Amino acid sequence: MLACNGQCHPHPLRCCSATFPSSTIPKAKKVSTVIARARATIVMMATERSVATRQKRTVSPFETRLSLIQALASQASSLSQRLLMDFASETAKYVFPKRFESRNLEEALMSVPNLETVKFKVLKRTDQYDIRELEPYFIAVATMPGKSGFDFNGASQSFNVLAEYLFGKNAVGEKMEMTTPVLTRMSQSDGEKMEMTTPVITKQLGDKEKWEMSFVLPSKYGSNLPLPKDPSVRIEEVPRKTVAVVAFSGLVTDKEVKVKESELRTALRNDPQFQVKEDASVEVAQYNPPFTLPFMRRNEVALEVERKQ
Repeated sequence: MLACNGQCHPHPLRCCSATFPSSTIPKAKKVSTVIARARATIVMMATERSVATRQKRTVSPFETRLSLIQALASQASSLSQRLLMDFASETAKYVFPKRFESRNLEEALMSVPNLETVKFKVLKRTDQYDIRELEPYFIAVATMPGKSGFDFNGASQSFNVLAEYLFGKNAVGEKMEMTTPVLTRMSQSDGEKMEMTTPVITKQLGDKEKWEMSFVLPSKYGSNLPLPKDPSVRIEEVPRKTVAVVAFSGLVTDKEVKVKESELRTALRNDPQFQVKEDASVEVAQYNPPFTLPFMRRNEVALEVERKQ
């Protein structure tokens, strides 16, 4: 076919029905084609983004609730794992208890929860008792009614009041760790302070109808302890003391305490270095939670002593 001379139309690309070989098409047409395709691509991408944006903005209420449930489930799972780890850590303190040095089979079977207790140094050890020097410590004290140091109702009331303080019912709402042992003490005077290493101390007052129970507070606080919100709870500091201690297992009863106290006083009469302090009252330490088997429990009877002149 003959090539057009370009005179039939002002624009050479729009001439009559003449056909140009591809090699003779001006470069301007190729550029226009590329631009048109690019424009179409841009329009298509913009359209897709607009559709996606509209879809994102129109999330259904069901999808919103589902997302919320998934977020809460994830948070609950994380919290459950932390609680499980805390529970396992606390359980391990009782499943893997610590043990004191034993003199016989009875003491070898005794176990003590791996909780903080009052620090002490053994000054002397015999076949019957230990002489310990106790470091100073702080206690939270509450008065309870009762005719016995082992009265369940009176002890439960005071224990709950002190436990509330320990577990957050204080001026700063701080939860403190539990310590051990539980101590029961009879006292001949009303205003006397507790003097035994325990988280819980029970002391009989002068009228013989009331007792005081005390929790030994964690040592990390020192004197900077949170103030109790309950006015029936007070904080006291116990000074350094020296005590004679004898251990026994089983359930603690008034009869058993009297027997052990008598045995300890008799043994101390023959001690060449220490003697029972005048007006010293017996203290009974119980280290284990209620679910502990009797033969695995560690109990201690203690009397305050001093060096002989």
